[in-house]
Amino acid sequence: MNTWEAWLTIAVACGLLAGLALRIAANELVALTCLAVLVVAQELTGTALLPSPADAIAGFGNAAVITIALLFAVVTGLELTGGTHLATGWLLGGAKSLRGAQVRTLFPVTVVSGFLNNTPVVAALLPVMDDLAKRIGVSSSRLYLPLSYAAILGGMCTVMGTSTNLIVRTMYFEESGKVLGFFEPACVGIPASLAGLIYILIASPKLLPERKPAISVSDDPQQYTVEMLIEPNGPLVGKTIEEAGLRHLSGLYIAEIQRADGTIAAAKPSETLRADDSLILVGALDTVVDLRKIRGLLSPDDQARKLQVPAWRRTLVEAVVSPRCSLLGKTIREGRFRSHFGAAAVAIARGGRRLQGKIGDVRLEVGDILLLEASPSFLHRQRESRDFYLISAVEKGSVRRHERAWVSVTIMAVMVLIAASGVLSILTAALLAAVATVAFRCCTTGEARRSVDWSLLIVIGSAIGIGSAMTTSGAAKGLAGGLLGLVGEGPSSPFLALAAVYLATMICTEFITNNAAAILMFGIGVNAAKTLGVSETPFVIAVMIAASASFVTPFGYQTNLMVYGLGGYRVSDYLRFGFPLSLIVMVISLLVIPLVWPLNVRQAF
Repeated sequence: MNTWEAWLTIAVACGLLAGLALRIAANELVALTCLAVLVVAQELTGTALLPSPADAIAGFGNAAVITIALLFAVVTGLELTGGTHLATGWLLGGAKSLRGAQVRTLFPVTVVSGFLNNTPVVAALLPVMDDLAKRIGVSSSRLYLPLSYAAILGGMCTVMGTSTNLIVRTMYFEESGKVLGFFEPACVGIPASLAGLIYILIASPKLLPERKPAISVSDDPQQYTVEMLIEPNGPLVGKTIEEAGLRHLSGLYIAEIQRADGTIAAAKPSETLRADDSLILVGALDTVVDLRKIRGLLSPDDQARKLQVPAWRRTLVEAVVSPRCSLLGKTIREGRFRSHFGAAAVAIARGGRRLQGKIGDVRLEVGDILLLEASPSFLHRQRESRDFYLISAVEKGSVRRHERAWVSVTIMAVMVLIAASGVLSILTAALLAAVATVAFRCCTTGEARRSVDWSLLIVIGSAIGIGSAMTTSGAAKGLAGGLLGLVGEGPSSPFLALAAVYLATMICTEFITNNAAAILMFGIGVNAAKTLGVSETPFVIAVMIAASASFVTPFGYQTNLMVYGLGGYRVSDYLRFGFPLSLIVMVISLLVIPLVWPLNVRQAF
């Protein structure tokens, strides 16, 4: 790496890694900024070692990016018709125990995730898992994280199972002209999935604690923080906390009292309540809901009454903030939450932490769980806007076209059969399925358009441009040479290089998005293979599998982040439960890949 272009590209790639890992701004803004640096540098210098503006933005028209966008529409049709529930409900209905529920859930989810993008699959099944957990009497934390892991494992088995596989497959075709078969990743994915599922079934009762309200609410990792006001001239004014009956609330306690004059009072049993006092309470969902029945307590600023919806028509909705929420980083008050969404925030929960201060002063983060009071139309509006993942049982109300459930399932099945048989390309099959989904009224064109995760597509398109610069500038070749220098020379060098590429990719994907990790590591893996004079295919498969094998943190894979707050998990739960699974997948991958795609066979292109 003797050129400034290579060093600039490495600096930009490191900036992308750091920006995504530290979450210094929205992912799409970080990715576009990094890409802009390279485009500006090429325009100003005219160097041929950096991609031209046209080449840099070519990633946005990549076939895999377009395919991913089309698949969002197909999955939306499944969600809005209840096709997912139709396909799984008959199987889950017979579950009587935790083990039975996991067996009936994890294996089908693994199979389905091989043919559909696993993120919307998990999103569609969250309310189903919640209902199932309540029916068999276990904490939903026993099902949510295994559900995410099963979806990730299933996504490894085909080139359509996850956006990462589609991207790597397309990049490999552009690099070598070789097409990876639809089921080619299954040679590694199936044994890794089977071993992973067995591990989950055996280990989850021991390594995955039940995250649910305990006798002491302070021990509950999913604590809702709720703010209630003492009604002026109400029955609680002048009474002590003890006299008001607020001391021994089941599963709930008063954390502090904020006076109207700005002072804070300790929540002692003998403390007298005053008009307009703000009570900051912490507790479990059921008890938080019961607070609304106590006379003399009002929601903050009486936001619910300002909804202009009769009380009898309002409903409570549990919703988790998505990465696309327009109010991320803003407080509930700054963002004018009620006016913006037509809903009043009643309470908020964030992992295992108790939030400080008033509800209106909390800055929203991805994964926050909100308890909202809203009109029934809120579910419909927010299903389309994608600001939230709606997770309460009432989410079923958003299913509006039950009579077309079989149509959506048939469209999905036909799409998979066409793509798997090779009659048409995956892009063409997805295009036809998206058109059929709208034509047969499984969803409208507006719903299909709004279902697309533009943030994800922008990150992928930008990362492809940066990955192209890694190759054209010689940075990928230089990094591959450095990697090979670490593993040394000898008969075992190809295998050690393969292991190093796998491990580096796996580590990267735990801290940044899986797609960005795959794109950046793809060039390094291919160049390592070229330098050694061996086949690139094993390295491509290693990057593909390792980029998806994100089990150790909540942040490396979107499904892990989705269930983080919902299950009341802590980061330590992912490390304790997911690290052995990462090792299992890595060992199986490094054993199987050289057997199926021999390292010493150099393919001619």
